[in-house]
Amino acid sequence: MVSDAEKPETAKRGKYATLLDPALWAYIDRVNAWYPPEMDLPVDKQRAVYDAMCRAFHTGTPAGVEASDSAVAAGDHAIPIRRYQLAGKAPQAMVVYYHGGGFVLGGLDSHDDICAEICAGTGFAVLSADFRLAPEHLHPAAFDDALAVFEWAADTEGLPIVLCGESAGGNLAAGVAHAARHHPRHAIGQVLIYPELGGDESAGSYVEHAEAPLLTLSDIGFYRQVRSGKAQSPDDPTFAPLRDSDFSGLPPTVVVTAQCDPLSSDGEAYRDRILAAGGRAWWHEEPRLVHSFLRARKTVPRAGEAFTRIVAAIATLGKGGWL
Repeated sequence: MVSDAEKPETAKRGKYATLLDPALWAYIDRVNAWYPPEMDLPVDKQRAVYDAMCRAFHTGTPAGVEASDSAVAAGDHAIPIRRYQLAGKAPQAMVVYYHGGGFVLGGLDSHDDICAEICAGTGFAVLSADFRLAPEHLHPAAFDDALAVFEWAADTEGLPIVLCGESAGGNLAAGVAHAARHHPRHAIGQVLIYPELGGDESAGSYVEHAEAPLLTLSDIGFYRQVRSGKAQSPDDPTFAPLRDSDFSGLPPTVVVTAQCDPLSSDGEAYRDRILAAGGRAWWHEEPRLVHSFLRARKTVPRAGEAFTRIVAAIATLGKGGWL
């Protein structure tokens, strides 16, 4: 029997061998090189590897972008935040950004360059939230922190707010949009990037791309289990926004997903629910890309073009416009 390690590279890559561009495969291989063959490391080791990988991928800060750290008081703890702004320019809006990492990994540094580039590309202030992570802090800790940062920004910044998040952060952005839709200064838009929203795992991309590079269906299950308490209800909309019973009153919504990602169908379903409730929503599935493509934006042309479209959507919503 030929072991998996001995198989030709194209055979191990399966249907994705030719579907994905060589430049994207170079990115995938670079990410995978950071992890052992069987990713069963304890959480603290996973975080150390993830943080080191993020530092290796960091592309620097665009000229003119200034960042400052502070914290938002939230009951018995403080939530670290990082604010980005163009030097000498008054922003027209603010982006409240929630990072990815499966609710287990990441922080202010892991997505620092992405937030800085959103600031540079839109001219808006960007506020990155360092919400509490599982398993030390189970749901609803991350959601509570995400909502607290939004409410603080709405009450103190005096700027129109666009919610934005990727992967787990997309889940948080949507959860906040649902919970705060009646806030006096509710968000004027939300941009969700390959979000995990709690969709139907028996159909669509969950089945077609269950073994996609960089995120599999089993990975999704692992992170969901780590985040959940024993009594977690799957119908809790703060845990799975697609399980909400009411999609009315949400801000104009843009969802961008990757074709080769089990989560892509969540974007389509979320768009359809908002449209059915009379709202504005637009979903675009980026062809021949995978989960986490934001980190490939400098080396993979497709990813770079997708990021440009995402930044443009944020800019449009922040100015009160629509696509």
